[in-house]
Amino acid sequence: MAIATINPATGELLDTFEALSESALGDKLALAAQAFRRHRRIPIAERARCMRRAAEILEAEKVEHGRTMTLEMGKPIRAGIAEATKCALACRYYAENAERFLADEVVPTEAERSFIVYQPLGPVLAIMPWNFPYWQVFRFLAPALMAGNVGLLKHAHNVPRCALAIESIVRRAGFDEGVFQTLLLETPQVAAVIEDPRVAAVTLTGSEGAGSKVASTSGKEIKKTVMELGGSDPFIVMPSADLEAAAKTAVRARTINTGQSCIAAKRFIVHEAIADAFERRFVAEMSRLVIGDPMDEATEIGPLATKDVLGTLVDQVERSVAAGARVLLGGKRLDRPGYYYEPTVLTDVPREAPAHHEELFGPVATLFRVRDLDEAIAVANDTRFGLGSSAWTRDPAESARFVDELEAGAVFLNAMVASDPRLPFGGVKRSGYGRELGVFGLREFVNVKTVWAEDVAAPSVAETE
Repeated sequence: MAIATINPATGELLDTFEALSESALGDKLALAAQAFRRHRRIPIAERARCMRRAAEILEAEKVEHGRTMTLEMGKPIRAGIAEATKCALACRYYAENAERFLADEVVPTEAERSFIVYQPLGPVLAIMPWNFPYWQVFRFLAPALMAGNVGLLKHAHNVPRCALAIESIVRRAGFDEGVFQTLLLETPQVAAVIEDPRVAAVTLTGSEGAGSKVASTSGKEIKKTVMELGGSDPFIVMPSADLEAAAKTAVRARTINTGQSCIAAKRFIVHEAIADAFERRFVAEMSRLVIGDPMDEATEIGPLATKDVLGTLVDQVERSVAAGARVLLGGKRLDRPGYYYEPTVLTDVPREAPAHHEELFGPVATLFRVRDLDEAIAVANDTRFGLGSSAWTRDPAESARFVDELEAGAVFLNAMVASDPRLPFGGVKRSGYGRELGVFGLREFVNVKTVWAEDVAAPSVAETE
């Protein structure tokens, strides 16, 4: 697949990029290994200074970076600007907290001195998707670089300008050459990078298929991986919920990034006592969404990112309707240039339909009616995914059941699911393993080293580096 910038609002090819040659790739891997030897010994206060500078650049240039995202993958411009700002937030969070997260931990034992140190692993390959082309990268980049690792980015084929812009931000922030590099690669080249002994670990956000291949290759090399592989998040509404707030939030939760989000709510599971009222509100709110040019600040629904993404969604909906799903709103591609799909609501979705068990990447929602709390939890868990979940209730007993029994990496009560630098992010089941963000994200790519010392004044890591 070509490395190219195609405007999804028009289908116009804007730019193409050559993939790295084998020789050029080897040079970049050698540079990463050299940079790691230097970077791991840079005082953490200096790393933090550079990370704060990266935040300043992102904030100062947020409109420019937002436009780059919109041009390459169709994100509404307001969302692109907000994404750049969120990346700055992550940079500041790790600049302020990394030293505390990585501090030596004394563990009382019979030894004269015993403690744990956290040390970087080396170059980490990040294989990232197009849907949040800056945020997905910075939520890996900020903790990895603050921990003393260096980064190698293999970004999605359709966002090369975003990938190169991120490398520029890191370099201009003051990090040494080679500390973070973009690798413009074709997909078949990735396995060789994973297998290269200079690459210490791999993190991937993407499809189940991509995750399986990367995890398999990494496993053969005995290399640490973190996998975030998408989701089909439930959004549960019980009778005690604030119905108006739930319905309005449900629309935002389904259509964030034009519905192209791993943690977008996709399956709306509503108690039968309030199902009719919720359905009316939800369909009405979905029908009012503004579809248009993603560069227009009034636009709420832009194009899907690529022709393939649109084609997949069209096929999933058509097969679901053929299987018996009923269309309450939308249900087809819009007749206009670009890769637009109208906001859609499906109900009466049979279990064998794609909309029941596959992740729908686009503004398509599915509604399910349930009789009680037990059935709500059962339907929510009836998926191979387990990334996020949202439950709406003001009943403390119901809340406790949702927290305890929903099979997901996150449970949000009376709020839509979102990622936050302060909290760990990741999933279970086919949604992957490992965690990004928070203290757990910082420690995913470190050597948790035990030190047991007898008859010696064991120095701390800070004294030796």
